[in-house]
Amino acid sequence: MTDEIQYRIIGNLGHITLNRPKALNALTYAMCEKITELLLEWQDNSEIGAVLIDGAGDRAFCAGGDVILLHDSGKAGDSRAEEFWRIEYALNELIHCYPKPYISLIDGFVMGGGVGLSVHGKYRIAGDATVFAMPETGIGYFPDVGGTFFLPRLGMSIGQWLGLTGARLNVGQTCDIGIANIYVPTNKHSDLIEALGTADLDGTDNRVNKVLEVFAQVPPAHDAIPEAIKAFNCSSVPEILLSLDNDNSEWAAKQAKNIRRKSPIAMCVTFEALKRGINMTFRQVMAQELDISLNFLSTQDFYEGIRSQLIDKDRNPKWSHSSVDEVSSTQVERLFRKTAKPPQEFIT
Repeated sequence: MTDEIQYRIIGNLGHITLNRPKALNALTYAMCEKITELLLEWQDNSEIGAVLIDGAGDRAFCAGGDVILLHDSGKAGDSRAEEFWRIEYALNELIHCYPKPYISLIDGFVMGGGVGLSVHGKYRIAGDATVFAMPETGIGYFPDVGGTFFLPRLGMSIGQWLGLTGARLNVGQTCDIGIANIYVPTNKHSDLIEALGTADLDGTDNRVNKVLEVFAQVPPAHDAIPEAIKAFNCSSVPEILLSLDNDNSEWAAKQAKNIRRKSPIAMCVTFEALKRGINMTFRQVMAQELDISLNFLSTQDFYEGIRSQLIDKDRNPKWSHSSVDEVSSTQVERLFRKTAKPPQEFIT
């Protein structure tokens, strides 16, 4: 067992803890491999009635994946990036289809890979420190791990806003939008885990729901999302920017400024992927995301974004386009071309 994953069985509850607190519990290949192994083992174990996953430390549930590995693998032209995406996306699909109650405690940062470990399960429990974001366009990439499936299903305006800008949501907003569907104060999480462990869980939702009814509280108050968010329901990224510019509100100006800092090609691919994702099954989305991910390895912006944000940290990326107006539909379509093995290669 990798030390990066800890697990225990409490009564009929299988409990998994991501154990890289200094790295904000960011996912590695070995972590995805171990979580997959446990979930497959526990789904066939009649003594396990539900699964709960959380993160060690008080800062993050999981703040992403091993992005530096992806960068280095792409530069080297080896198979590590594809292997990581393949096992991570297979794990996302396994969670989406999991036959027993799957519970995630998404306290602290939940971003990127951490979103994929949580939003596809039935129970997403926020705590006091929950901060949700999908910030991938800032590194010249797109919101993967099933992001192009769940984001548009939040409503296209909200989904495009989150996917394009990488906006951060607090606990109240995360619950209000529906990313989290339960709020339990952080200081009650240990008690919740122990209560689930003594609830004689039987693989159905009924007994989990009875425990959660005891612990669930009304989420903290939060600022409402402004009416200007309707701009994100426009038919292209340039039209979104035009609508935001014409709004003349402080919030709209902030969103437009944020969009203009991101990778133009990543913005346009993200917009198109979310638009397509609303009409696709989960498996179709994950197959498409694997194609897009592998194609991003051939772009300048993927390496430049990671360099500027995570390696040199100069926050001054030199994108391949100066604005979204320069990105052609042909260039976007090129990043959707089929490159990967078919979906049946995923774990089910």
